[in-house]
Amino acid sequence: MTVLSLLDFASIFPGERPADSFKRSVEMAQLAEKLGYERIWYAEHHNMKTIASSAPAVLIAHVGAHTSTIRLGAGGVMLPNHAPLTIAEQFGTLAEMYPERIDLGLGRAPGTDMRTLQALRRSPNDAERFPQDVKELQGYLTGNTQIPGVYATPGNGTHVPLYILGSSLFGASLAAALGLPYAFASHFAPTHLEAAIRVYRDRFQPSEQLAEPYVIAAANVIAADSMDEAKAQQVVSHRQRVKAMMNRGDQEMTDAQLDFTGALSPGAANSRNAALHSPGNRRGRSRLPHPLCRHGAGR
Repeated sequence: MTVLSLLDFASIFPGERPADSFKRSVEMAQLAEKLGYERIWYAEHHNMKTIASSAPAVLIAHVGAHTSTIRLGAGGVMLPNHAPLTIAEQFGTLAEMYPERIDLGLGRAPGTDMRTLQALRRSPNDAERFPQDVKELQGYLTGNTQIPGVYATPGNGTHVPLYILGSSLFGASLAAALGLPYAFASHFAPTHLEAAIRVYRDRFQPSEQLAEPYVIAAANVIAADSMDEAKAQQVVSHRQRVKAMMNRGDQEMTDAQLDFTGALSPGAANSRNAALHSPGNRRGRSRLPHPLCRHGAGR
């Protein structure tokens, strides 16, 4: 059976405050729960005026208080931005508040630009420690701390399930080596999806958390009453996404400037839908605008 989930960017639309976005996130999670979606994740981004999910753990706590059964998680936490112990404590707290409902997806990108990266008090070289940081975090959550005498409270023994996020073969190889589920960002890197999944499945090593490969494949989906309306929404959605990526801090790109850059060309838009329309039987999870997530296990 195909299992579907959602990735919520907690979008802030023109004229809104972040509070409006959070209200909408709660409403969407409640509807997704009612419709039978498996989970909903929130992605860490910084210094982006149209995305409110800069603190996924806080947002998860808020949504969790207004839902009952749907799984909630980060898709993901950019681990090099944080101390592993801090993340273990945050998600350990969530696991105690909402037992058997919390996931923790981990990425190694900063989730922002270089200037904001400096404001986060991190170095670009911090990403090189990502494999070690994942192991350290896993140790805190499983009760097998790698630093004698240091324990996560809350967190210790909660066994919050970890997921490796990625858009390249690095993440696929790491997830396979650690025996963890792998979530591929095919909503913005669809051309690398099949190669990454192949590497992950071929190199997978069973672990205490996972006996066989488990893939999440992300895809942007637009639902509408007609094809014409869907295409019109696609144009608007793509423009909003590009503006969100380019407008950081005090930078504001006008519609005219967007048109001049060529970032809104048909080719750019079509590349984002390749994961939806490519042939073949793929097991995995996908993501929507809100990215939709499709799940699958096994080789």
